[in-house]
Amino acid sequence: MDYLNYSDFSVHDLSDTPFCYNSINGSCRRILRPLNVQIFMFITMAITILVTVTGNLLVIVSIAHFKQLHSPTNHLILSLAMCDFMLGIFVMPLSAIRSVHGCWYLADIMCKLHTGMDIMLSTASIFHLMCVSTERFCAVCSPLTYRSRVRSATVLCMVSASWFISAVFAYTMVFSELNLKGAEAFYNSQVRCVGGCHVFFSRSSAVVTSMVSFFIPGFIMFCIYSRIYVVARSQARSIDFLTNHLRMASNRPGQFRYRTRKGTMTLAVVVGVFLICWSPFFLCNIIDPFIDFTIPSSLIDALVWFGYLNSTLNPFIYAFLYPWFRKALKIIISGKVFQRNSCRIQLYS
Repeated sequence: MDYLNYSDFSVHDLSDTPFCYNSINGSCRRILRPLNVQIFMFITMAITILVTVTGNLLVIVSIAHFKQLHSPTNHLILSLAMCDFMLGIFVMPLSAIRSVHGCWYLADIMCKLHTGMDIMLSTASIFHLMCVSTERFCAVCSPLTYRSRVRSATVLCMVSASWFISAVFAYTMVFSELNLKGAEAFYNSQVRCVGGCHVFFSRSSAVVTSMVSFFIPGFIMFCIYSRIYVVARSQARSIDFLTNHLRMASNRPGQFRYRTRKGTMTLAVVVGVFLICWSPFFLCNIIDPFIDFTIPSSLIDALVWFGYLNSTLNPFIYAFLYPWFRKALKIIISGKVFQRNSCRIQLYS
């Protein structure tokens, strides 16, 4: 989400003040930075965008191509990677230009579309993670009924609901200007200016948006994974005892148990990283309206990019904790993915 301190965009009468559009009355102020600082910011942001797009594209190709990875959990990860990929393609490049110059040089409708997509993707990400938490809860806490509860149709409904609810919530908020409710006069007199594209939240809308998009889903996921941890610990001893006494020729039960626990741990790390990356921004988002928007714009902008960094980190988490992703990555990079029947390669036993 892009959200800046509004005093930086207010109209000023100083003749030497740089504006986004010098020939237009009511233009927003432009941020002046030394050239070396601008170059450093652009290079850093460009690398972040490139890594985000490339990493999540590899996740998407891996799960979509290899048939062994077509599981309910991985379908949710695939959709989550699509969120991160779209953020890197459609949101982060325009946000980078605005972060450096503090101006929006495209049409107002593009600003609304960009802002709506930003809110939609961040909201969809946490909804996807909440679905992943629910799926892991069923796998760990109700393993006997897992296959009957979590089917392809169930995952499709989860994914569709995550995207649909997020899109309706984001674009309704942006195009109906519900975020201004209760503070229209302040916005029109102190914030609105030509060349600006930023999200303004009144006190009530800041609370509602932050709770819906972050705090409530985050609390639900924390409770789910806390319950999973307790159940997994109690199950581990029982499963170890049964496995040691069954003396079966195949070791598949142990392998299945290991993969389930490993997958749950990995996804818990993904959820934890998401909460760490986005919690500073949402805390500022909910506090700033109550302290008269006095949080510095540079801090808010830095927290936005810290939140974006979550989309960059997710593929590295998969690569570090998922052996199948590392093997799939080697196959893709080596070009073996283009060989006949490469989709049937076994990535784990």
